[in-house]
Amino acid sequence: MGLDFAVEKIESVTLERPEALAGHALMSPYVWGLEGGGFGMLLRVVPPADAAQFHTGSIWYAQSPDGLHFTLDAAPVLAPEAGQMDVGGCEDPTLVFDGDRVLVYYTGVDADHSTGRLMLASGPDVHHLAKQGVALASSKTAGNTKEATIDRTTDGGWRLFYEYAHADASRIGVAIGDGACGPWHEQPHPFTVREKAWDSWHLSTGPLLTADKERPVMFYNGATRDARWRIGWIVFDAEYSRVVDRCIEPLIAPPPQPERAMADIAFAASVIAHGDTAILYYSVADARLARAHIRPFRF
Repeated sequence: MGLDFAVEKIESVTLERPEALAGHALMSPYVWGLEGGGFGMLLRVVPPADAAQFHTGSIWYAQSPDGLHFTLDAAPVLAPEAGQMDVGGCEDPTLVFDGDRVLVYYTGVDADHSTGRLMLASGPDVHHLAKQGVALASSKTAGNTKEATIDRTTDGGWRLFYEYAHADASRIGVAIGDGACGPWHEQPHPFTVREKAWDSWHLSTGPLLTADKERPVMFYNGATRDARWRIGWIVFDAEYSRVVDRCIEPLIAPPPQPERAMADIAFAASVIAHGDTAILYYSVADARLARAHIRPFRF
């Protein structure tokens, strides 16, 4: 039996924010349901390139009653710090609940914005996070570790998917850990690019839909060599040891841009199971937020 997904509806996600953040780009929306109702979101907020103190982003918290219209806090929950490995920017938040604490994996960018590494913060809630340092360092063959996606498998182990840079391209790696904080042990890459396809050059992690733990689905990000990013899907077995199915064409592409040189990007960040459907949150053109209602079907 085959699997496919259909996009039923796409909506713009709105954000009420302080006036000082007008003109800032919005990216990497990590959304989850809150106890008692409503939704929380961690996102990357990026100042304009001509800002007096430019960095590649800080991480903010926003809240919403309906998952569509959010209100941003007055200050970031994670921000670049002088003298630290994230002085150039804090990007790509991923939230993990671990007992009575929350973990936030994020990308810390160095001072000259040339190198990133996967970092970790933790605390009792998103408003009281303490930075814990590097979660997964770069190696000689895997640079710029970033974009964490984490799941606990049916056997109790943990899997960390991440993006890394190799030979002028982005790839997806996976590591195994005994706990939500690792330590992480790198494994062979879970899947790779496909020649002459929409995901022929770059790959980046996306969120996991785990309503069926025996067949988890990743909505991953792929691109051609000129970085025209689209969102696709891939299905794994329960332990992420092999690929069960994979899309042929992208599930979501960005709307056409008026000029070819403009950012041509749709980039998945989080997904929420919603009955028989899923709601996928993503960024468009590295500037604004959207969500798609997705229905799986078998044939």
